[in-house]
Amino acid sequence: MSDTARHGYDVAAYVWPAYTGTEPRARGFWPEGNGEWQTVRAAVAKFPGHNWPRRPLWGYCDEADPYVMEMQLAAAADHGVNVFIYDWYWYDNRPFLEQCLNHGYLKARNNGRVKFYLMWANHDAVNLWDRRLAHTEDGNVIWRAAVERREFERLANRLIDRYFTHPNYYTIAGKPVFMVYDQQNLLDGLGGIDGTREAFDWFRDRAVRAGLPGLHLQMCAYCQRFDVSGVDGNRKATAAELVAQAGFDSLSHYQYVHFTNIDRDYAALAPEVVAEWERMGREFSVPYFPHVSLGWDNNPRFQTFRPGIITNNTPAQIEAMLRAAKAYVDRHPDQPPLITVNSWNEWTETSYLQPDDLYGYGYLEAVRKVFGAVPLLCA
Repeated sequence: MSDTARHGYDVAAYVWPAYTGTEPRARGFWPEGNGEWQTVRAAVAKFPGHNWPRRPLWGYCDEADPYVMEMQLAAAADHGVNVFIYDWYWYDNRPFLEQCLNHGYLKARNNGRVKFYLMWANHDAVNLWDRRLAHTEDGNVIWRAAVERREFERLANRLIDRYFTHPNYYTIAGKPVFMVYDQQNLLDGLGGIDGTREAFDWFRDRAVRAGLPGLHLQMCAYCQRFDVSGVDGNRKATAAELVAQAGFDSLSHYQYVHFTNIDRDYAALAPEVVAEWERMGREFSVPYFPHVSLGWDNNPRFQTFRPGIITNNTPAQIEAMLRAAKAYVDRHPDQPPLITVNSWNEWTETSYLQPDDLYGYGYLEAVRKVFGAVPLLCA
């Protein structure tokens, strides 16, 4: 069991930490100085009936402000969200977009009500975040995310010393949980499957030497096959083989868009999502934690229309999917009761729990109806 199932289930929402202006390098994408709120404010409808623009009921808050985060943590916990999964970046030999976590969450006086863990979002940084250029799709890579072993050890030391030892860090069997997003970039940087397994072994040993009982390494599932050679591409592995060979301890998804056709009604895709959970549970040797996405429409990031939109993702549909995830957890009592949710605040992908001017607090109320509030005694 996990160590934080304080109300029976761990409902973990991903956090996109770009809604702040305190990261200097972020101005290259959002020059106005308040992060991707610049993109949200500029969003317009792309066709008749398009449900944009949407606006946050809480306003364009600086989420690196601890007072703002105290309000958000209270709302999360009061509605049943008891874990935040922060997207965490490492570009050009240094962290990127850490301020939301460091200055917002970690300095919030009530952060004990919501645990946190990190997902290393180790995908290359391209033009996607810059609305002025996102539509060009010219293959321009601003920062590459793959890291060699020496750099991996640098970032791992930062993770262990700064975050994994924090009392609010989310653990399973006492071990800090750390998710890796892009497995191919991981393999490419560390020299294939052998180098990756060696790096993971070092990572776990380093955690033990820091006084931790080890690590719980979690894979973000979205690719089916990988080049694990690290050299010539002649050695391939399935996702299930990679989990076993690299030594991952569990896996979950980040978004429906990674595994199903999202250009349709939410109710139409729901059965395929549940079927995917069942497939993952059968085919992998480690626990799969069910994932619920609120929606998908990344048109706010583009000047031109982007096909692929989940429609009718109403609070009632989300509640039904959350109940299905809860039922999956109940059918797997031998694994921690963890459910991942996309997301807390992915406004530019139209997949967020935060209240808006369309449904109000409807999405958060859907979570509360299924899971209940996090007890105040945990604060």
